[in-house]
Amino acid sequence: MTARLAAPPMLDAEVRDARAWRRDALTPRDWLIPLSPRCLDELDAVTQQLRRDPLPPLVLTPEQFALGACAEVMRRVRDTLRTGVGLAVLDRVPVERYSVEENRALAWVLGSLLGRLVAQKWDGTMVYDVRDTGRQLEYGVRRSVTNLDLVFHTDAAWLDLPPELVGLYCINPAHEGGVSRFVSLVSVHNELARHHPTLLARLYRAFPWDRQAEHAPEDDKVTRRPVFQYDGRTFMACVNEKLVETGAELAAEPLDTEGREALAAMRALLDSPELWVEFTIERGQVQFINNRQFAHSRTDFTDASESHLKRHMIRLWTREEGRRSFHG
Repeated sequence: MTARLAAPPMLDAEVRDARAWRRDALTPRDWLIPLSPRCLDELDAVTQQLRRDPLPPLVLTPEQFALGACAEVMRRVRDTLRTGVGLAVLDRVPVERYSVEENRALAWVLGSLLGRLVAQKWDGTMVYDVRDTGRQLEYGVRRSVTNLDLVFHTDAAWLDLPPELVGLYCINPAHEGGVSRFVSLVSVHNELARHHPTLLARLYRAFPWDRQAEHAPEDDKVTRRPVFQYDGRTFMACVNEKLVETGAELAAEPLDTEGREALAAMRALLDSPELWVEFTIERGQVQFINNRQFAHSRTDFTDASESHLKRHMIRLWTREEGRRSFHG
């Protein structure tokens, strides 16, 4: 007689706190956080010190500088991400004053005030440049290095320990397009529980995920994990339907009917305009999102013709658990 596997624990109560928002409940005032003149002076002082005594960004720590005002701002960002609406946008760093390497240093220092910075690629890349490289989309090429649109997703959804908080430091926005959208996966979960409880239960069971070639050459190309997880205390969501589709292809395992229906029901909610908010990030703004309870997307974009004006974001990941390596 074959033993039946116990059903995974599910979040079975509707969430009604600040994380469970809908579009009509938010305005930009809910996510915009101004940088005070004192904070801007502190950032200026960081660059002045590095001009006198250069160091690479990866060895910098907040303790090397006087950053009291910035630390207070980043505490507010952290609270907004973990217990609030899940989205915070610093407005703004005067990036035009600084070189690309100085901006990279400021992004690193601000991110270090938010949490423990971790690798964003298997090769150990800690600071990730988000820009159109001109590469064609193929196996192992992330859409983030193209100008193609990005569906609603969470970063590194296939990892056992995905990044908790994700930052984007905008040196240059796109010439046209590149609109950012954000949706609460807590609200999506609430809607699924109300209207599709059986399909919601399927999302708590494992799917195959494409690991996007971010692993040792001899490792499996696919991992298996659920979309939603709940340990009785903490809720976590990992979303990227395209990686589930390619994961199933790589594993030569067609998705079960219930799995396809569950993903379709979730996608319909993610694409519902009444659930998401949108804005276009501006030069010098720094966007942060809670990557475990909120998803983001981006429309396709057109770059400026001048190389120094092409879209360029510096991305950072934080995670407190595990090691600082990509897989944690």
